[in-house]
Amino acid sequence: MEAQEEKEAQVAAWLKKIFGDHSIPQYEVNARTTEILHHLSERNRVRDRDVSLVIEDLKQKASEYESEAKHLQSLLMESVNFSPANLSSTGSRYLNALADSAVALEIKDTSLASFIPAVNDLTSDLFRTKSKNEEIKLELAKLEKNLTATLVLEKCLREDLKKAEFHLSTERAKVDNRLQNMDFLKAKSEEFRFGIRTAEEQLSSRGMDASLSHQSLVALSEKLAELKRQTIPLKKKLESYLDLMPNPSLAQVKIEEAKRELDTIEAELTKKVDMMEL
Repeated sequence: MEAQEEKEAQVAAWLKKIFGDHSIPQYEVNARTTEILHHLSERNRVRDRDVSLVIEDLKQKASEYESEAKHLQSLLMESVNFSPANLSSTGSRYLNALADSAVALEIKDTSLASFIPAVNDLTSDLFRTKSKNEEIKLELAKLEKNLTATLVLEKCLREDLKKAEFHLSTERAKVDNRLQNMDFLKAKSEEFRFGIRTAEEQLSSRGMDASLSHQSLVALSEKLAELKRQTIPLKKKLESYLDLMPNPSLAQVKIEEAKRELDTIEAELTKKVDMMEL
């Protein structure tokens, strides 16, 4: 608890130092905000300390450079009785340009032994930079080419997507139409099934033979088709006997029997059909 209060006090002092005469913005004071602000204050304190050290170092170097400059100036005056104040405007410009070049090249003095290596290093850096620039240009050209190909591919994919969406919409419409037709056919099927069941019940209440029902007639139709299928090989076998000399009396008897059987079947079928039409 004491540690938390100490952090809050440190945060308050730091905020007062930062904002000075300005009012400190309102914020919610809790453990989390206090911890965050305390961390920021510590980092700010470390940064200020580092900046102070750098400033002190720069001040010390500036003082040393100033002392060195005064020493060199006094040596120059003693040896050749020369002072920068005695230079012409052109000489002053040249001297300032020389000093600025030394500062830009970060060399310790303006001698050729310092300038030549610095210029060589600068030239090498220039060549390396140009080479790096060429590499970047090649990489950029490659990226532009890939980007163009990607854009073309994206366009093709968008067109394919539109076609697929249109095809899907068309197929969905077909499916919906088929579903509607299916629902209609199911409803009609139920309606017909109900109508057939009602008709069968009515016919049954009127004393109709159960053998005349729809299912019975379907079964009879299937049975008739099966019988016709079975008679096909018999007909083929019978055709093989047609070339033989028949017995007239026996053939006449068989023909009469077949006619009577056919008439009986037709009469029974006609009767059942007529009853269904009632």
